[in-house]
Parts: sequence; structure tokens; C-alpha cells
Amino acid sequence: MPVLEPNPQNGQKKMLIVFGAFFAIFVIIGVIATIASP
Repeated sequence: MPVLEPNPQNGQKKMLIVFGAFFAIFVIIGVIATIASP
């Protein structure tokens, strides 16, 4: 299992998608918390 991927752009894209998904979940939780708060 190589540490570096043969295609750096592909690895970067994958990492960007993972980061984007984490950020999106964080934003959604924040919005729900704001709406749910009295």
C-alpha cells in the first residue's frame, strides 16, 4: 500500500471531497442547532 498515490491530482481531489463533506456536515449541524435552539 503506497503512501503516495501515482496521480497526485486524484488524491488531492479525494482529500478535497472528504474535507468538503466534513465541512458540509459541520454547517448542517450548526444550522439545525440554530433552528432547534429556543
